[in-house]
Amino acid sequence: MILHAMQQDNENRMTATSQTNNAEAAWARVLDKMRQSQGDAVYRNWLKPLTFIGIEDGKAVLGAPTRFMREWVQSHYMERLCQFWPFEYPGVQGVQIVVRSRRTLRQDVKSAKDTNDERDNPAAPATIKTLAIPVEEQACQFGSPLDPRFTFENFVVGRPNELAYAVSRRVAESNSVVLGCNPLFLYGGVGLGKTHLMHAIAWHIRRQNPGRRVMYLSAEKFMYQFIRAIRTNEAIAFKEQFRSVDVLMVDDVQFIGGKESTQEEFFHTFNALIDQNKQLVISADRSPSDLSDLEERIRSRLGWGLVADINTTNYELRLGILQSKVEKLQVEVPGPVLEFLAHRITSNVRELEGALNRVVAHATLVGREITLDTTQEVLQDLLRANDQRVNIDDIQRTVARHYNIKVSDMHSARRSIAVARPRQIAMYLSKQLTSKSLPEIGRRFGGKDHTTVMHAIRRIEELSSQDPELREDIELLNRTLRHQ
Repeated sequence: MILHAMQQDNENRMTATSQTNNAEAAWARVLDKMRQSQGDAVYRNWLKPLTFIGIEDGKAVLGAPTRFMREWVQSHYMERLCQFWPFEYPGVQGVQIVVRSRRTLRQDVKSAKDTNDERDNPAAPATIKTLAIPVEEQACQFGSPLDPRFTFENFVVGRPNELAYAVSRRVAESNSVVLGCNPLFLYGGVGLGKTHLMHAIAWHIRRQNPGRRVMYLSAEKFMYQFIRAIRTNEAIAFKEQFRSVDVLMVDDVQFIGGKESTQEEFFHTFNALIDQNKQLVISADRSPSDLSDLEERIRSRLGWGLVADINTTNYELRLGILQSKVEKLQVEVPGPVLEFLAHRITSNVRELEGALNRVVAHATLVGREITLDTTQEVLQDLLRANDQRVNIDDIQRTVARHYNIKVSDMHSARRSIAVARPRQIAMYLSKQLTSKSLPEIGRRFGGKDHTTVMHAIRRIEELSSQDPELREDIELLNRTLRHQ
């Protein structure tokens, strides 16, 4: 009897050890995938310091040595971690990061081992112990979780985003579909606040009216879940899941461009919810008319409701965002440093906040005071890239403003000289100031063929060599775009 119990105990311990080793091996594979997708610098600075603690309630629990590092990883790499883990360890349905120093982790593991060794029940398997995790800690369920930082209270409003903010609040505060706002379509460049507003809408509805069923997910995950449903013969359950919600929110809808089956399902889901008078909120990096990879019937439906553009941030908005971020971080950053960052980091809010985080992290870890000199030293690579970075949206807006035409004229087929010439100049500048290919430039100008772009470039080169006034206009636009 005693011998049998001892054998059973050994078997249980071997099984637990095997499970632990399997999970740790899965973490090693996840790390390797993260290194491949994010690069060596990100791996060394932010991912390698993480420590695998264990599996608890279907979540992989990771330890970060500092709170700052935990928040940085959650903000920038959590979605990727959530995508990789289930493939490497099927039992994991989410990821959770807690602040645990390496010393504390070693003590926790040793304590867990000692506790299991002393249990009266010899059949109880040994596990890696994890301490109780506070509710407010960020967790990522398998799907599209809501980020608790992305609320209306944390959204900094300025002229470039005031319409999108106002209509988002109206949709969130209404207990039913808002007339003229279904669907609500938010569009703008990367890192300008589309996802923030979508999360804010969802959080507000859940707090104000918990009975309304809200579903938020990226278009990529919509596609992934659709494919999985087809593969596992659960298409009917998939349709019921998505068509039984009160508010459906799909982020980055441009991702399903060119994917015919997914577009077909999205089209029918869209129609079913509209017919049931359910609210839809959609986002993309371009306006519906510019999503050339989507079917025409989908593009037309996306433009049915209210289309709200989130423009590139201006200096005042960027400064306000930095001031708000500093208050939340509870750190002292001199005003001139914030003003410098607001002037120089103009691409998007995500990169702006990342620059501030780098400056603060450097000062905290190295123990140096935050000054203009140290800021320029820490951000020299980013500042150099921003000096050279211009996007096509900026070019179209700047050229349209200079020649007093509408931005929509850049995408139109109008051939009058008052419109065609500025459009050619914008194409020329897009080739000079961005790394986009001719076909990509053509698509951003209303689906023009690459030969049209080539003709525009040659025409402007020819005219500018003969016309001093046109040459001065192009030089002025060039300087404006590089230093706006």
